Amino acid sequence: MWIFGYGSLLWNPNFPYVQKIPGVVEGYARRFWQLSPDHRGTPEMPGRTVTLVPDEKSYCWGLAFQVAKEHVVATREYLDVREKAGYSLKKMLFRPDDGSIEPFEVEAYMSYGNGEHHAGPTELENICQTIVHSKGPSGSNIEYALLLADILHKQAPHAPDQHVFDVERRVLELCSATGLGNDILSKMGYDNQGSKNGR
Repeated sequence: MWIFGYGSLLWNPNFPYVQKIPGVVEGYARRFWQLSPDHRGTPEMPGRTVTLVPDEKSYCWGLAFQVAKEHVVATREYLDVREKAGYSLKKMLFRPDDGSIEPFEVEAYMSYGNGEHHAGPTELENICQTIVHSKGPSGSNIEYALLLADILHKQAPHAPDQHVFDVERRVLELCSATGLGNDILSKMGYDNQGSKNGR
């Protein structure tokens, strides 16, 4: 089994895997359109996490994790619980960054847009205001958004994700203006101006 990670699985898969391969799925865009009542928010104040949205002109970079046969059942059970807030499995074609590896089928957890936790298209400002004010059992929503952007800057400069980078920019502006998340920014290596490694 191959699982495609494009959100928190990029830095915290938390399941055993044989190998991970970077690459893209085509025909999908990554968007902060999913409400998170259980990880980066609460039922009363859900945060925002990413989901995949069908878009034939787009692509989404991530990591394909190969799960050994003996771990497939346990891994699927674990991920079904982890992704229970509106996500379902969908099969799609994965194209590795390494052109010598043939494209292959992966499974990804995504929202189909008809669930209570799928917020759909939303103004960037609304998304970012939610992010800076939300936190849940898995931590701050600010941390989630910035960890995702940081990984994409470092590992996928060849596959820029403008939506994620726009969210990153506005979240940092709001943090600077309000003082929210200063402890998180400091821990993640941002300076007082919200810059990191020259960004």
